[in-house]
Amino acid sequence: MPANQQPRTYAAAHFALELDGKKDVGLFRSIEGGGVKADVMTYQNGANYDKWRSLGKPKFEDIKVQVGMAMSLPFYEWIENFFVGIAERKNGAIVAADFYYKERARREFTNAMIKELTFPKLDGQDKSAAYMTVALAVEEILFKKGSEAVLQQNHGMQAQKLWTSCNFRFSLDGFEQACRRVTKVDAFTIKQNVLEYHSGGQRHPTKTPSQIDFPTLSFYVPEADADPFFEHFAKRGIKGEVRGHGAQKAGTIQTYDQELKPLFTLEFFEADILNVQPDKGDATSEEIKQVKIDLFTEKMTFAYAAARP
Repeated sequence: MPANQQPRTYAAAHFALELDGKKDVGLFRSIEGGGVKADVMTYQNGANYDKWRSLGKPKFEDIKVQVGMAMSLPFYEWIENFFVGIAERKNGAIVAADFYYKERARREFTNAMIKELTFPKLDGQDKSAAYMTVALAVEEILFKKGSEAVLQQNHGMQAQKLWTSCNFRFSLDGFEQACRRVTKVDAFTIKQNVLEYHSGGQRHPTKTPSQIDFPTLSFYVPEADADPFFEHFAKRGIKGEVRGHGAQKAGTIQTYDQELKPLFTLEFFEADILNVQPDKGDATSEEIKQVKIDLFTEKMTFAYAAARP
């Protein structure tokens, strides 16, 4: 490129993820965060009117990516380990490419671990594509110019079209019949608490995983199917029946593609009902009356069905 010619601008149309040297981990929908900033330290000497300022330690923001079924097996295995408390650290890069899949910019990161995973809302009436949001806590980020190499167009981009919000099945032990017509599952977030450890003259802190917080699950059933949930909550929540270990519930959220082949399964354990709430009543409404059920859980697992051909 001639010295007097500026680089051409571009619109980032494709984003790819590299992990531990693997360049075909997959393409994802969007990315946010991943910036670098530093605190400003101010110093004043005694009664001197002047103040001196300098930059403190750098801070590396979390990286948030929206992903669906367009990733390869190593990424989903990373998520599986996250659910069981294995804080697996990975080095990699976020690659931005133009419309023609040519690499234009890259952000290389080190010691990344999954911090949060937001599972999307599932709705039997919603036929749009579904995406998970994954937040990565990183210890260091380095911005680099793209190599202009052409990205591999991962076959998972076709698989992504197969995951829609309406293709799911929700089940709960002891309520198999009542859960046959679950219409919707609200979005929820699993969080891994991350602690920062500052050591000596190291410029950036070491990030250490702490406990995982599993959220409340909320799902909806027609009021005609809600009697078992009302009866169960009356015994536990109103009359105060003690919940024995053998009475603790487990269940699954199974997702499917358009051909009803399993995509992945989210299983939860040690669950029980904490709220049964009918929808607002309206004499002018023609919608089916629904009841919202809230569950607390103590543990979850994630299982990817298989690497798609």
